[in-house]
Amino acid sequence: MKRIIVFGATGNVGSYVLKYASEYFDKTEFEVIASGRRETNFFERMDVRYYSVDLTRKEEFEKLPKEDVYAIIYLAAQIPSYMEGYHPEQYIQSNIIGAYNVLEYCREVHADRILFSTTVFDVSLSATNGKVLQPDTPLHFSYKGDHAVYVISKNTAIELIKHYHAEYGLKYFIFRFPTIYNYSPYHYYHPNGVKTLRPVYRMIDQAMKGEPIELWGDPNYSKDMVHVYDCAQMLCKAVEADREIGFYNVGTGIPVTLQQQIEAIIKVFSPKDKPSRIVYCPDKPCGGGFLMNVDNAKAELGYEPKYDVVALFENYKEEMAVDRFKELRIQ
Repeated sequence: MKRIIVFGATGNVGSYVLKYASEYFDKTEFEVIASGRRETNFFERMDVRYYSVDLTRKEEFEKLPKEDVYAIIYLAAQIPSYMEGYHPEQYIQSNIIGAYNVLEYCREVHADRILFSTTVFDVSLSATNGKVLQPDTPLHFSYKGDHAVYVISKNTAIELIKHYHAEYGLKYFIFRFPTIYNYSPYHYYHPNGVKTLRPVYRMIDQAMKGEPIELWGDPNYSKDMVHVYDCAQMLCKAVEADREIGFYNVGTGIPVTLQQQIEAIIKVFSPKDKPSRIVYCPDKPCGGGFLMNVDNAKAELGYEPKYDVVALFENYKEEMAVDRFKELRIQ
């Protein structure tokens, strides 16, 4: 039996990845195990073992299995989206010290591989004029602003991972995350430390009421919109891959314009007899998206995205109805 441990399984992305992985892998060959910082019995109802572990405390790794650990899916992190105010020391503790402790655990239990999520903000200064970001786009980020220490902490963790590969033979697969789209009962994020309603939930609410929806900026401005289950598919295929290392953009490789995004929201959520209309506001600012090349993930992992923008929001609607991860979300 090969064991796969998902660190960060209580998070917005991690909970869906855990669900996908527990259904993807043959239970006669693999055991998928969940781990997060909080105390919860949520995963017992999914018939998944769960361990509460603070990754910044090495002694807490004693709780975890020591035998047959094959793969670590490392999604736990302190990220700007959920930081109220600005506390950069949390990035150091969570994303560097935590990474070191996870790698030491990998070494001690002789894990075969680690899968690690990093941030697209490591190349954010290259994302200009509709440029498609390549997996091997050189690091190019701002050393100023609220994301700087976050990016530095993620880059440092990757350097540690490379060391453990060179020194101990630990296989590694790095995944560059843009925004990963999945429904969450918590509809807010914290740009520059300020709690703010996510625009996608504002538009969904307006569509459900049949109210007008503003489209800011250029209707043809495009970005990659990747659903969490496509992200999970890529990760699970990396667990199976017969490779030593890999570095992949997470995405679909298909640009979605603002026009297409809002039209999909209206199609899925608006009453048929009272669909929202689009109000164009070209003078208001828009941006923040990324275009991702995923060709090497297709070639090396056999990845094929399944969710277009309409299917993505149809899944949002389904998840809104069941609210399966409500008790795990930040309140």
